[in-house]
Amino acid sequence: QVQLVESGGGLVQAGGSLRLSCAASARTFSSLVMGWFRQAPGKEREFVAVMYSSGYRIYAESLKGRFTTSRGNDKKMVSLQMNSLKPEDTAVYYCAAGRSGGLVEYTYDYWGPGTQVTVSS
Repeated sequence: QVQLVESGGGLVQAGGSLRLSCAASARTFSSLVMGWFRQAPGKEREFVAVMYSSGYRIYAESLKGRFTTSRGNDKKMVSLQMNSLKPEDTAVYYCAAGRSGGLVEYTYDYWGPGTQVTVSS
């Protein structure tokens, strides 16, 4: 069983940065695909980024250059660095894991509870 917990959310002004972390409490990420999604008020959950076990990364086109996902050397922690934040980035951010994860929500098997990111103008 895989349990995920996000941390690092909070309130930040436009143009600022936040770093989110996703930790596995029951298993490491060594053989799992790790994804990030977000859901803004009144909107559907959308893809943010995915990192494969090889280290290969894919980002939502609109977020390229601002968001970066990375993995710790021990593979027990995955991070999402968010720079140049905009008010439209305000959302609950979710960490997800799966053996065959991709760019759509249903490809993941495990989800964290989410962490709120609020960007003020």
